[in-house]
Amino acid sequence: MSTSTSPQRSSRTTPPAAAAAWYAVAVLTVANVSGFIDRQILSLLVRPMQRDLQISDTQISLLMGLGFVIFYSVLGVPLGRWVDRGHRPRIVALGVALWSLMTAATGAAASYAQLFLARIGIGVGEATLSPAAVSIIADRFPRERLGTAMSTYMMGTFLGSGLAYVLGAYVVGQFAEPGTFTLPVVGTIFRWQAVFWFLGVPGLLVALLALTMGEPRAAGARSATASASTGEFAAYLRTHARTLAAVSLGFACSAAVNYGVGAWLATFLIRAHGWTEASAGTLQGVLTAVLGPVGVLGGGWLSDRWTRQGHVDAPLRVGIAGAMGMLVFAGLYPVVPSAAVAAALLVPVNIFAALPWGAANAAIAEAMPERLRGQGSAVYWLVVNLLSGAVGPTAVALLTDHVFGGEAGVRWSLVTTTVVGMGTAMVLLASGRGAYVRTVQAARAEDLARVS
Repeated sequence: MSTSTSPQRSSRTTPPAAAAAWYAVAVLTVANVSGFIDRQILSLLVRPMQRDLQISDTQISLLMGLGFVIFYSVLGVPLGRWVDRGHRPRIVALGVALWSLMTAATGAAASYAQLFLARIGIGVGEATLSPAAVSIIADRFPRERLGTAMSTYMMGTFLGSGLAYVLGAYVVGQFAEPGTFTLPVVGTIFRWQAVFWFLGVPGLLVALLALTMGEPRAAGARSATASASTGEFAAYLRTHARTLAAVSLGFACSAAVNYGVGAWLATFLIRAHGWTEASAGTLQGVLTAVLGPVGVLGGGWLSDRWTRQGHVDAPLRVGIAGAMGMLVFAGLYPVVPSAAVAAALLVPVNIFAALPWGAANAAIAEAMPERLRGQGSAVYWLVVNLLSGAVGPTAVALLTDHVFGGEAGVRWSLVTTTVVGMGTAMVLLASGRGAYVRTVQAARAEDLARVS
């Protein structure tokens, strides 16, 4: 089924406008890299953290998941409304500065409680990025190029995660032994905490870079957008509840599996195959940083190709394809007896894990009219992050601790969460395709009516 392109995003873009659009994508991608390095670095520090702080797998998973995600997700909703009416580059800059300072604070934490509070602060800062990025990119690109633009931004997820794993492996190799440092003003810290200072301080430069993006929405347009009340937004959600539930919950199930794998893959390789933290982190980092961008750009290209062919539900098709690939390959690598075969299976795992995520951002952008896009993106990420961040790593840990007999059972925990999560994702996305087409048509009609 074909639909017309809104006049607000013409497929013919002048060279200066195209350059400004891609510059904004580049800056947002750098910010995304910074955020995901800060977010993922904990997965390589499980052993020294447990040794020095005497905490369990479940407590570690709460740092990776709930401590970060609940504030990241819930605060995204009011921040999304701010995005719909505010100066978006300034909002991004403020968020980057906050999460960078909180990352440095993680390097000064002396207890589990202080670590938990610092992770909350990182989540609050990072809550600004996704709604603002989706809104800015959707304003700057025509629909038939939106998948590629969103996928380029989402490359930051995989580059950042990959760099986190590689950097974490290096830090473990250099600083994993018991011991402390003494820093001026801060005082005594554990050796592994040095990495958080290396990450937090440079992030402040990224905040300054965000201020160099232009705001594509004029002040008058921001004022007009601000007239979209919370009640109007709630009414739109109710009208299109089936679409938004299928998209949000479907991609959330997919993300929950990805987060679980990302959080526990290195630990699995260490426990099941006797790898060192450094070798496991290096493999995970290289695969994520190299193959993640391949997968996400491939998914964006596929979404744009299907969109040009007239398939309005193209982003959901990409999500289903990614879930199918993960169901097969991520369901196999934990149970094969050979470490070499497991490592080989991680190649398609990384590609299929990344495949949907540019398309997923395009999906929610297309499902919302322009005046509601920041709030819509925030609600979408609320669902995705609460489910994926809070449930993904913690589900693996709980199954390991309480169902599969302790540390050695992590392989079966990974298999179980993959099969259940990806199977559910496929069902939800497939069942929502028809409703999604109708929602996109309604959003496009509203945008056309507002400019006519």
